[in-house]
Amino acid sequence: MDDFALGSLFLSAFVSATVAPGGSEALLGWLLVQTSLPAWQLWVSATVGNTLGAMTTWTLGTLLAWGWTWRRPADRIPDAALRWLRQWGLPALLFSWLPVVGDGLCLAAGWLRLPWLPGLTLIAVGKGLRYAAVVWWLG
Repeated sequence: MDDFALGSLFLSAFVSATVAPGGSEALLGWLLVQTSLPAWQLWVSATVGNTLGAMTTWTLGTLLAWGWTWRRPADRIPDAALRWLRQWGLPALLFSWLPVVGDGLCLAAGWLRLPWLPGLTLIAVGKGLRYAAVVWWLG
Protein backbone atom coordinates (compact mmCIF):
# COMPACT_ATOMS: atom_id res chain seq x y z
CA MET A 1 0.00 0.00 0.00
CA ASP A 2 2.78 2.43 0.89
CA ASP A 3 4.58 1.95 -2.42
CA PHE A 4 1.33 2.41 -4.31
CA ALA A 5 0.56 5.61 -2.39
CA LEU A 6 4.03 7.05 -3.02
CA GLY A 7 3.90 6.06 -6.69
CA SER A 8 0.46 7.57 -7.12
CA LEU A 9 1.61 10.81 -5.52
CA PHE A 10 4.72 10.87 -7.72
CA LEU A 11 2.63 10.32 -10.85
CA SER A 12 0.05 12.92 -9.84
CA ALA A 13 2.79 15.47 -9.13
CA PHE A 14 4.54 14.66 -12.42
CA VAL A 15 1.38 15.09 -14.48
CA SER A 16 0.45 18.26 -12.57
CA ALA A 17 3.74 19.85 -13.64
CA THR A 18 3.15 19.27 -17.33
CA VAL A 19 0.52 20.99 -19.44
CA ALA A 20 -2.11 18.54 -18.14
CA PRO A 21 -4.15 19.64 -15.11
CA GLY A 22 -3.73 17.85 -11.83
CA GLY A 23 -4.28 18.10 -8.10
CA SER A 24 -1.18 16.76 -6.44
CA GLU A 25 -1.55 19.06 -3.42
CA ALA A 26 -4.95 17.55 -2.64
CA LEU A 27 -3.56 14.01 -2.95
CA LEU A 28 -0.60 14.94 -0.75
CA GLY A 29 -2.96 16.34 1.87
CA TRP A 30 -5.18 13.27 1.74
CA LEU A 31 -2.20 10.92 2.09
CA LEU A 32 -0.87 12.95 5.02
CA VAL A 33 -4.15 12.49 6.86
CA GLN A 34 -5.12 8.97 5.75
CA THR A 35 -1.84 7.01 5.76
CA SER A 36 0.91 6.30 8.23
CA LEU A 37 3.61 7.25 5.75
CA PRO A 38 6.18 9.70 7.10
CA ALA A 39 5.56 13.25 5.90
CA TRP A 40 9.11 13.53 4.58
CA GLN A 41 8.59 10.56 2.23
CA LEU A 42 5.41 12.09 0.86
CA TRP A 43 7.17 15.45 0.48
CA VAL A 44 10.09 13.86 -1.42
CA SER A 45 7.77 11.91 -3.72
CA ALA A 46 5.69 14.98 -4.59
CA THR A 47 8.70 17.29 -4.99
CA VAL A 48 10.69 14.91 -7.20
CA GLY A 49 7.68 14.03 -9.35
CA ASN A 50 6.67 17.66 -9.83
CA THR A 51 10.25 18.74 -10.56
CA LEU A 52 10.71 16.00 -13.17
CA GLY A 53 7.40 16.97 -14.75
CA ALA A 54 8.58 20.57 -14.94
CA MET A 55 11.83 19.47 -16.56
CA THR A 56 9.80 17.50 -19.11
CA THR A 57 7.99 20.72 -19.96
CA TRP A 58 11.41 22.46 -20.13
CA THR A 59 12.55 19.79 -22.62
CA LEU A 60 9.43 20.38 -24.73
CA GLY A 61 10.33 24.08 -24.81
CA THR A 62 13.82 23.21 -25.99
CA LEU A 63 12.41 20.98 -28.73
CA LEU A 64 10.06 23.76 -29.81
CA ALA A 65 13.04 26.11 -30.07
CA TRP A 66 14.75 23.61 -32.35
CA GLY A 67 11.80 23.87 -34.69
CA TRP A 68 10.18 20.46 -34.14
CA THR A 69 6.78 21.98 -34.71
CA TRP A 70 5.02 23.57 -37.64
CA ARG A 71 4.03 26.65 -35.62
CA ARG A 72 6.19 29.34 -34.15
CA PRO A 73 7.17 28.31 -30.58
CA ALA A 74 6.38 31.74 -29.15
CA ASP A 75 2.71 31.21 -30.05
CA ARG A 76 2.53 28.42 -27.46
CA ILE A 77 4.29 30.17 -24.60
CA PRO A 78 2.26 32.53 -22.40
CA ASP A 79 3.36 36.16 -22.72
CA ALA A 80 3.59 36.54 -18.94
CA ALA A 81 6.10 33.67 -18.69
CA LEU A 82 8.37 35.15 -21.36
CA ARG A 83 8.17 38.60 -19.76
CA TRP A 84 9.02 37.24 -16.31
CA LEU A 85 11.99 35.24 -17.57
CA ARG A 86 13.33 38.09 -19.68
CA GLN A 87 12.95 40.54 -16.79
CA TRP A 88 14.05 38.39 -13.84
CA GLY A 89 16.05 35.61 -15.49
CA LEU A 90 16.53 32.26 -13.79
CA PRO A 91 15.23 33.36 -10.33
CA ALA A 92 11.75 33.61 -11.88
CA LEU A 93 11.79 29.80 -11.96
CA LEU A 94 11.27 29.80 -8.18
CA PHE A 95 7.66 30.57 -9.12
CA SER A 96 7.27 27.59 -11.45
CA TRP A 97 4.86 26.12 -8.89
CA LEU A 98 2.24 28.78 -9.68
CA PRO A 99 -0.87 27.57 -11.51
CA VAL A 100 -1.02 28.32 -15.25
CA VAL A 101 2.04 30.58 -15.50
CA GLY A 102 4.37 28.03 -13.85
CA ASP A 103 4.13 25.61 -16.76
CA GLY A 104 4.74 28.53 -19.10
CA LEU A 105 7.87 29.50 -17.18
CA CYS A 106 9.33 26.02 -17.62
CA LEU A 107 8.40 25.92 -21.29
CA ALA A 108 9.84 29.40 -21.86
CA ALA A 109 13.05 28.53 -19.99
CA GLY A 110 13.62 25.63 -22.37
CA TRP A 111 12.73 27.74 -25.39
CA LEU A 112 15.11 30.50 -24.28
CA ARG A 113 17.77 27.82 -23.63
CA LEU A 114 18.50 29.00 -20.13
CA PRO A 115 21.17 27.05 -18.18
CA TRP A 116 19.73 23.67 -17.26
CA LEU A 117 21.30 22.83 -13.88
CA PRO A 118 20.63 26.19 -12.17
CA GLY A 119 17.11 26.07 -13.60
CA LEU A 120 16.54 22.58 -12.23
CA THR A 121 17.78 23.69 -8.81
CA LEU A 122 15.49 26.74 -8.68
CA ILE A 123 12.48 24.76 -9.88
CA ALA A 124 13.11 22.05 -7.26
CA VAL A 125 13.46 24.64 -4.47
CA GLY A 126 10.24 26.42 -5.45
CA LYS A 127 8.25 23.22 -5.76
CA GLY A 128 9.75 21.78 -2.58
CA LEU A 129 8.76 24.90 -0.63
CA ARG A 130 5.22 24.69 -1.97
CA TYR A 131 4.84 21.06 -0.88
CA ALA A 132 6.54 21.85 2.45
CA ALA A 133 3.84 24.45 3.05
CA VAL A 134 1.15 21.81 2.42
CA VAL A 135 2.87 19.37 4.79
CA TRP A 136 3.28 22.07 7.45
CA TRP A 137 -0.34 23.21 7.10
CA LEU A 138 -1.82 19.72 7.32
CA GLY A 139 0.84 18.06 9.44
